[in-house]
Amino acid sequence: MGVLVAVVGAGAQRLGWPHTGSMTTATSLYDLSFTDNRGEEVPLAEYAGRPVLIVNTASKCGFTPQYQGLQELYEKYADRGLVVLGFPCDQFAHQEPGSDEDIAQFCSLNYGVTFPLSTKIDVNGADTDPVFVFCKSRAGGMLGSAIKWNFTKFLVAPDGETVKRYAPKTDPADLAEDIEALLPASG
Repeated sequence: MGVLVAVVGAGAQRLGWPHTGSMTTATSLYDLSFTDNRGEEVPLAEYAGRPVLIVNTASKCGFTPQYQGLQELYEKYADRGLVVLGFPCDQFAHQEPGSDEDIAQFCSLNYGVTFPLSTKIDVNGADTDPVFVFCKSRAGGMLGSAIKWNFTKFLVAPDGETVKRYAPKTDPADLAEDIEALLPASG
């Protein structure tokens, strides 16, 4: 496992991914946890050594169809180690008004989502979820670190420290090359 992380870390550096930023709490994504949409605490250490795609999501947003693309990435790369995590958020134009149960049902019925979802969280402000504090501190946006809209994406390298950020308008399929660079070779 150590060799894989070293090789992948070097691969991330070759991609020019940022590895700077002040840390307010954790030094690695794997130091954190989140609460899934069933109320269970999930230590992110469970995903150590794997790339993790973190996305703030919403069910009533123009970008909501990206759930399908996120599910496609999950199906294509999960066997090689990719983890996709959806973090529903209602901070942007009240586009995620439902309960955790409503959100899970919507995602399953409309997009076949099988990747893990968290409870509804905040991505900005005083109650920002620690996962997003970490991601934003490692990869700011073009207009500062604040999340500007739903479906902002963060790809965390298997080292748990290197983070690349993608704008809401970035189609999930456009992340495939960066994801491939972080995964072990197939078959």
